[in-house]
Amino acid sequence: MSMNLAEIIDRHPADAPAIISRGRLTDYGTLRQQVESFRGSLVGLGVQKGDRVALLCGNGRWFVVAYLATVGMGAIAVPLNPLSPTPELQRELAVVDPALVLVEASGVASFSGVSRRALGSLRHVVVTDELGAVQLKGDAEVHSFDSLLSGPSTRPVEVEASHPAVLMFTSGTAGSPRAATLTHGNLLENIRQNNSTSDRVGRGDVVFGVLPMFHIFGLNVVLGLSLEAGACVVLVQRFDPITAVETISERKVTIFPGAPPVWVALSLLEGVPADSFAGVRLALTGAARMPDDASDRLKRRFGVELREGYGLTEASPVVTSSVGWEIHKGSVGRAVEGVEVRVVDAQGEDVLVGDSGEVWVRGANVFAGYWNDPEATARVLDAEGWLHTGDVGTIDADGFLYLLDRAKELIIVSGFNVFPAEVEEE
Repeated sequence: MSMNLAEIIDRHPADAPAIISRGRLTDYGTLRQQVESFRGSLVGLGVQKGDRVALLCGNGRWFVVAYLATVGMGAIAVPLNPLSPTPELQRELAVVDPALVLVEASGVASFSGVSRRALGSLRHVVVTDELGAVQLKGDAEVHSFDSLLSGPSTRPVEVEASHPAVLMFTSGTAGSPRAATLTHGNLLENIRQNNSTSDRVGRGDVVFGVLPMFHIFGLNVVLGLSLEAGACVVLVQRFDPITAVETISERKVTIFPGAPPVWVALSLLEGVPADSFAGVRLALTGAARMPDDASDRLKRRFGVELREGYGLTEASPVVTSSVGWEIHKGSVGRAVEGVEVRVVDAQGEDVLVGDSGEVWVRGANVFAGYWNDPEATARVLDAEGWLHTGDVGTIDADGFLYLLDRAKELIIVSGFNVFPAEVEEE
């Protein structure tokens, strides 16, 4: 089946708001024009189908335009944290061997320290307009972002559902960070799966985009799902509780996905009106266990009822959700439409209802494997398509999942996965 993820922005009215970045609103018509021109410039620079394009930038219009332009031409987007230490960034770039890197100001320090050897096939560096004439180390040709917005308009190419769209680094189920290969089919299917309830995201919704786009929840739920639905995403570079409350009111935010630390900080705010979140109809969280006391404070002080979900990079990411269901305290919801979830024992047999075991997941959203790492892939993805998550949980008689523990030796720090071995390597 032919498709292209980049077509998610095509069917919406040209004058409908698509993104707001640094106070600047871009409607769908303008976004389509910018994406198509940027894509034409990438083609002109010699970027080809299957090439990797690293996006070393945070939440902003630069990321959105470059991401959609990249996947639309059949190249593979690699979102990276611009604040990563140079050694980590160097390892990641060496793994994906990009043809082009987009760098914003916050990523210059780390990127400039990367050795030329690690950059392999890098031919082009694109810098955001705020960097001006900054020169980066290496012999790659440097271009300004704005200069690439004047390229010839180029429509998305048709690709198979199995064609890679994104490489997303994760420590998820296989220990040390690896690049998970997410296909056009994976990402589009999870967008559909995650927006199949009566509480659908749609045109007129305004989504608070504080979750980083270099993590899969921010990339495919906040950005991908919102753009496919025709909603508007307010892109937030850095989280500040007071500023967040002001933005929610000013931009009339209706949907707020946030990691637990974000919601905890908001629950502790003093001197904030009780109706600060009155316009938010969906308050979502995941990535780590949400403290019960913080959830209770949010409901008591602001009337916010958090809906938890569960997912992982290898599942594009959503596996279960509480959206559309009565909330069961302590549960991360039920499997979204089209996703199968099992809880199994050490022999891979289903446990009895209420007993604990490893969570296995299967569906069209499950990734194609780790980039150039068949051994690591085989450890988590079996011949029948089941993803062995390494997470421990139980499922009740109504199909609600409760997570009890994480993979062996895995530590969660502020919503991110950290393994002791990674610390020892530094």
